[in-house]
Amino acid sequence: MFFSSYLLFIIKNYIFDLYGTLADIKTNEKKPSLWKKSAEILTAMGFPYSPKGLQKDYLSFVDEEARKIAPYHLKPEIELRKVFRQLLSPWCPDETIDNFAITFRILSREYIYTYEDTHKILSTIKKSKGKIYLLSNAQSCFTVPELKSLGIYDYFDDIFISSDMECAKPDPDFMDMLLKKHKLDISKSIMIGNEKTSDIAIANSFGMDSMYIHTLTSSAYSNPSDIAATYMDLTSGEPTLEFFKNALDL
Repeated sequence: MFFSSYLLFIIKNYIFDLYGTLADIKTNEKKPSLWKKSAEILTAMGFPYSPKGLQKDYLSFVDEEARKIAPYHLKPEIELRKVFRQLLSPWCPDETIDNFAITFRILSREYIYTYEDTHKILSTIKKSKGKIYLLSNAQSCFTVPELKSLGIYDYFDDIFISSDMECAKPDPDFMDMLLKKHKLDISKSIMIGNEKTSDIAIANSFGMDSMYIHTLTSSAYSNPSDIAATYMDLTSGEPTLEFFKNALDL
């Protein structure tokens, strides 16, 4: 599904999802080694935990934080830093909390990498004078270090992560915060992602152009028309520079 070439030339703002769109990641917070090693680290820091006790408290604090913000957003998102602070101490320095959060994430992670054309796509948009924004359902204490380790942090003109805003896609409030902060013209903006129920849905709620890329982590669909995106790549399995060039005339 394509708009006229006139509309293609006025796209100036490229709003990207991250996981499953620019990078592939696999984490597993159920594996025993995560809780065993995390408990050992916290115990060494002076906060004694057993693996089972740590997991129980973690899940309890997650539920507690979720209940606090649930009434205020269509799709609330907690800030895990608050959970980690409860696991350690309210008086812990922010640096200590962030360091443990990064360690926890690394222990839970099986792999992470950018797709082959990710850097080429972002670089090409920059060369065309486009603005690049991130709108990601994620935890900033995990995602910001991962963006830096993947070498794509500096491509973004701004980064919006759901944990910082306490709401997530497809809640329109999340997109609205980005649009208002940068005074973005919806007619010159496009949302790019791999999930129809979050990335494409939030774009459609604003009448914004969207690009759907079906990757291995995307949810299944029965009919392409159900995706309702302006542009769709259903076959490549990951973002490709060729598709971006052809669709958006980059």
